[in-house]
Amino acid sequence: MRATYEQDIAELRRIVFGSKKVVFFGGAGVSTESGIPDFRSKDGLYSLTYAYPPETMLSHSFYRSNRDDFFAFYRDKVLRGVLDAQPNTAHRVLAQLENSGHVQAVVTQNIDGLHQAAGSRTVHELHGSVHRNYCERCGTAYSAREVLAQLEAGCNDHSDAPLCTRPDCRGLIKPDVVLYEEPLDNTVLNAAVAAISSAEVLIIGGTSLVVNPAAGLVQLFCGSHLIVINKSETTRDTSADLVFHESIGAVLGQLE
Repeated sequence: MRATYEQDIAELRRIVFGSKKVVFFGGAGVSTESGIPDFRSKDGLYSLTYAYPPETMLSHSFYRSNRDDFFAFYRDKVLRGVLDAQPNTAHRVLAQLENSGHVQAVVTQNIDGLHQAAGSRTVHELHGSVHRNYCERCGTAYSAREVLAQLEAGCNDHSDAPLCTRPDCRGLIKPDVVLYEEPLDNTVLNAAVAAISSAEVLIIGGTSLVVNPAAGLVQLFCGSHLIVINKSETTRDTSADLVFHESIGAVLGQLE
């Protein structure tokens, strides 16, 4: 007989609270409940009409060859949504579980910093963060708010790209996010590999596991319990101990 939702939740609680080595691997579905659109959802960026496909506009080559268009898109469809967003139940519960000694690490494909805003300390950001920005010429760091302020003001020097404010520099400010065509940061990647490989419990949440190489990391898990929480089916459903095709906030909220 198939277990009921209540029985699955009870088993989820037993597994999570019975372990000190839980790792969470999350994707865009974690942040959609904070109002940040999923690139691949029918209402997300991929369904919108631009002069170029979003994959092209968020690529390294486009950043280099069409920087004004890149930053216009980045301002409108990335920064504005992210900087107004607040952590949701899933972010808060994961932070609580880390604080209570159950969650060891969060591995995320998101660039919004909401896990840290909720209080999580060990967060491996595979695709970087909008909150870190640096001048490509002198290395000066800038916050996302500083970058957005330049973009909202129309920038300067007849350019729509943010430039270093040091008068002796004026280099281009690049977001510390992994664009299409760019490799993952080795330090972050190695930390994520170590966390997933040593986990007793892996919770996959809010991701359809289609973006590689990040999604391929879950294949390194060899622990005791695999749990999947995603509204649609994933390639790991058949091998998971528990599968919830529900809101991730609703499911993780049962662990408060």
